[in-house]
Amino acid sequence: MPALVPTGLSACITWLGRVTAETRSIRSEPVQEIALGWEGIPGDTHAGINRPSCSRLKAQYPRGTEIRNVRQLSLLSAEEIAETAAEMGLHALDPEWLGASLVVEGLPDLSHLPPSARLQLEDGGMLVVDMQNRPCQLPAREIAEDHPEEAKTFRRAASGRRGVTAWVERPGCLRLGGALTLHVPDQRAWRGAGPGAERGA
Repeated sequence: MPALVPTGLSACITWLGRVTAETRSIRSEPVQEIALGWEGIPGDTHAGINRPSCSRLKAQYPRGTEIRNVRQLSLLSAEEIAETAAEMGLHALDPEWLGASLVVEGLPDLSHLPPSARLQLEDGGMLVVDMQNRPCQLPAREIAEDHPEEAKTFRRAASGRRGVTAWVERPGCLRLGGALTLHVPDQRAWRGAGPGAERGA
C-alpha cells in the first residue's frame, strides 16, 4: 500500500534564494535557479547532511549536538507572506529579509503542511517537509533596517505563517516559475494525548 498520496495540488515557485557566509546574516540573496544536492543548496549556510542542534531542540539534545540536518531549506508561501506584511502595516515583505530558500504561490495553508509531506520537482527531485518553522528575531533585524517600528511586530504577525523547513530526499533543479506537486502521508491525524498536544507541539 502506498505511504504517500498525491493531492492533485501544485505550487508555482515565485522566488529562490540562498544564505551565504558573505551575507553575515539570515538575509538571502536571490537566484534564478538552484541545483539541489543531497546536502541541500550548495554553498548555503544551512547546507549539510548533518548539523548542530539548535534552541528548537533543547528539550531533546544539549545545544550543538550533531544531528541529521532536516532544516536544509526554508519554504514560504507568497500568500502567507502578504498576510504577515498586511498585519504589520507594510505593503510587502521582501523574501530576502526572511532568509527564504524558496517562495511558492498557490498551495493553501503551507505553514501547516503535515510533517513528512513531499513536494516533488518537475524533474523528479523531492523535498520532504520536516515541520513548521517558528518566527524568531533574526528576520526582524533585517526588516528593521528599512522599517524599524514595524519590525517589532514581526514575531506576532508571522505566527503560523513562517512556512516550513525541508530536506532533500532526491536532488533536482529548482527554477523560477517551476512547479512543485504535493504528496501527503496516507494516515489519519494523531489522536494521542501528551505534553504539548493541545497546543500542537
